[in-house]
Amino acid sequence: MTEFTIRNAMAVGADDVLTGAAMTVCDGVIAAVDPVGARAGTDWEGDYLLPGFVELHTDNLEKHLTPRPGVRWPSVDAVLAHDAQIAAAGITTVFDAVSVGDIFERGDRVANLNRMVDALAQARASGALRAEHRVHLRCEVTYPDVVSLTEALLPRPEVALVSIMDHTPGQRQFVDESKLRNYYVKKHGMTHDEFDVFAAERRRMHERYGAVHRARLVDLARARGVAIASHDDATAAHVAESLADGMIIAEFPTTREAAKASHDGGMAVLMGAPNLVLGGSHSGNVAAVDLAKAGHVDVLSSDYVPASLLRGVFHLAKAGIGIDLPAAVAKASLNPARAAGLDDRGELAPGRRADFLRVRLADDTPYVREVWRDGRRVA
Repeated sequence: MTEFTIRNAMAVGADDVLTGAAMTVCDGVIAAVDPVGARAGTDWEGDYLLPGFVELHTDNLEKHLTPRPGVRWPSVDAVLAHDAQIAAAGITTVFDAVSVGDIFERGDRVANLNRMVDALAQARASGALRAEHRVHLRCEVTYPDVVSLTEALLPRPEVALVSIMDHTPGQRQFVDESKLRNYYVKKHGMTHDEFDVFAAERRRMHERYGAVHRARLVDLARARGVAIASHDDATAAHVAESLADGMIIAEFPTTREAAKASHDGGMAVLMGAPNLVLGGSHSGNVAAVDLAKAGHVDVLSSDYVPASLLRGVFHLAKAGIGIDLPAAVAKASLNPARAAGLDDRGELAPGRRADFLRVRLADDTPYVREVWRDGRRVA
C-alpha cells in the first residue's frame, strides 16, 4: 500500500476553500480531506490544492503535428510534447480534439488525422503519457468523406466524444463573414477574390452534405454510445435541433440566446478560457464573461491555449460577477468530468481519483508547481 499526506494547503473543495487543510492519498485514491490540518506530511506552505483539470476540447495537438505549414513533425514526438504542455497546465484528463474533415482543402488536418490517433495510442501503450488522453472527434459535416472517416474511428476505445461542426461562411461561428474573410486572408494568404470563390464553394457543400451528414453522424455516435456535443450554435433553432439529436454538451455557443437555450435545455455549456481571459471572442461573438455572469457557463475549455484554463479559473473568481473560487474551479474540473460521464474524478473528496494540482500566485498570476495523477507526480 502506498500512502502519503499533504498538509498546510489551501484546499479548494466543491463549496469552500479550506485554509491549512490536509489531504491523505492511499493507492492513487483520495482517502481523506481534513480541514483541521495535520502535523505530519509534506508541507505545501499554504499553496492552493486544486483538483486536476478535465479538458473536453483542445486543438493543441494539431499544432505539434504541423508546427509550420508543410512541416510534419514525428507523430509520437509531437504527442509527447503536447502531453507535457497539457500536464504542465494542470490538465490531468484531456479529450484531444482531432479534425475529421476540414473546410480548407490545402490544410493538413485530414492528412494528420490517423497519425494523431495512432500516435496517441502508441504513446499510451508505452506508458509515456503524463495526462490521461481520450479522443474527441470534431466532425465537419460539409466534408465529403466525414461519415466514412468517422465510422472507421468510432470503434476505437479511446474515442469518447463526438462534436458536430459546420464552419460554412455566414453562419454559426462566422455569422459576420468579414471575420472569416480576414482570418483566411491573414492566415492562408488568400486574395479577396479567392476567398469569394472559397466561400461560394463552401456554401454549395453545405447545401449538398450538411443535413444528410449531420443525421448520419448522430446515428453513428448514438449506436456506439458515444457522447455528442453541438458546436457554435447561434440560434434557438440550432439549439432545438441539438437537443432533438440528444446532444449533452454545447460547445462555444456564439450568442446569448443560444447559450441560454442550451443551458435551460440541460446541456452543459462550454466556453473558451481564452475568450474569458482576453475579454471577448476573436470571431466577434458573445463574450464568455457575459454568459458566466448570466449563469450560462458550466464548463471552461482551454481550446487553443492550454495555460488559459488555470488563468481563466482565477480570472473568473476575481471578475466580481458572483462566482467564487470553488465554483470557478468546478467549471474546469468537476463539471466537465460530470458532463463526460467521469464520476471518479474532478473534486477533492474521499473516494475520488487522486488527480490534483499545487498552485501558487505570483503577483496575482497563478502558476502550477506540481501535478499529480492517480496519486503519482507527473509534473
